[in-house]
Amino acid sequence: MEIKTIGVIGAGTSGRGIAYAALLGGYRTVLEDVSLEMREQGSAFIAQTLAEGVLRGEVTPEQKEKALANLSTARSVEDVCREADLLIEAVPEEMEVKLEIFTIFDKFAKPGAILASNTSSLSITEMASITFRAEDCIGMHFLDPMPKMKLLEIVRAPGTSEATLRTCFEVGRQMGKEVVVILESPGFVTNRINALIGNEAFYMLQEGVASAEDIDKALKFGLNHPMGPFELVDLVGLDVRLTNLEYLQETLGEKYRPCPLLTEYVKAGRTGRKAGRGVYDYGKEATKK
Repeated sequence: MEIKTIGVIGAGTSGRGIAYAALLGGYRTVLEDVSLEMREQGSAFIAQTLAEGVLRGEVTPEQKEKALANLSTARSVEDVCREADLLIEAVPEEMEVKLEIFTIFDKFAKPGAILASNTSSLSITEMASITFRAEDCIGMHFLDPMPKMKLLEIVRAPGTSEATLRTCFEVGRQMGKEVVVILESPGFVTNRINALIGNEAFYMLQEGVASAEDIDKALKFGLNHPMGPFELVDLVGLDVRLTNLEYLQETLGEKYRPCPLLTEYVKAGRTGRKAGRGVYDYGKEATKK
């Protein structure tokens, strides 16, 4: 199937980033969320990021106008299913929620549409198993922050067809991403390694080895990471990282046991930027204190 329209389910940090990449790739893009506020915030993020790209010379004014013209929003997954050739869910990292979305995909998506998950660690096979079209199911793991990160991990489940794989590979390249293909495995490649790095950073913070700011600075300027581990976890959510670590501990062993400090922060509601406080505090100006 030729991909003309991409539907993105969930307008949070990941969903709006995927929509931005799809629009820059020239695709008509429908961003869905049940929350009007999230849809508006997602659209505003895309418009602002495009404008900043023009100022930096990374996006042409023509690309910006075309992208904005190709963007629409929806409040119903069913409505998106009826028109999208490629559906990408970017809902919370909980299998029950993703299974619910894939059930809707299976019922309402048009024949031949590709059903993709942006999960960073969960099983594509399990999601595909509740559909009657396992050959159309695949993982497309975009890394945060998406406007900056070039990598796309395409995760192939045992039932994924060659046609689905080829199509998603080309979509990723059209979005300007560097694409790698991975056989399904817990945590894939990046999250499996990044979870260890982020968890170790929490242990160092807990032990007083260095401040959060200095740990972030060390990895950015010493290892050329685009963001420090604490900046990154505040962006994606400490609760998301904790869920991923618990899953990886269950599937891959004790080396992924979450640091007690991370668990403590999540229990205290310190889940990152979305909560106004994570490792760092975020005031109205979103500055670190």
